[in-house]
Amino acid sequence: MIILFTDFGLHGPYTGQMKAVLHREAPGVPIVDLFADAPAGDPKAASYLLAAYDDWFGPGTVFLCVVDPGVGGARPALIVEADGRWYVGPGNGLFELVLRRAREARRWDIAWRPERLSASFHGRDLFAPVAAMLARGERPPAANGSTRRTAAPAGPTISPRSSMSITTATR
Repeated sequence: MIILFTDFGLHGPYTGQMKAVLHREAPGVPIVDLFADAPAGDPKAASYLLAAYDDWFGPGTVFLCVVDPGVGGARPALIVEADGRWYVGPGNGLFELVLRRAREARRWDIAWRPERLSASFHGRDLFAPVAAMLARGERPPAANGSTRRTAAPAGPTISPRSSMSITTATR
């Protein structure tokens, strides 16, 4: 399952463009619109919402998160694995609370780049394809990984699940 968490708003083509990439790259994988109206351009405020809602989704869930006022800038593109859930998006503080609250966490800079990468829409061109790779159970190319509180293998991996369970944990 892929969860969309963005500040794109409820109007316009951006969510639809990302969904088109996800359907093409991960056909048959369910996509859930969690937020299209996260605090616009404010990754710190959005991080509180992301951390508050992620417990509703089980291990193996992939969160495609785009609240990215610095798109095209120096911030890294990240993959985060926290308590069995995957997060793909900008390294601008959006995943800070998820990482801080996780019992087990790993993060990687995304090394892979598509043939065409827009300077203004990394959600469609970079983050959506990487989220699709994770949802298909693939190991996307990544570099500069770091691990906290786990002895996991280097590089992200997830195994395909035959059924999805929803678990809730207290933080």
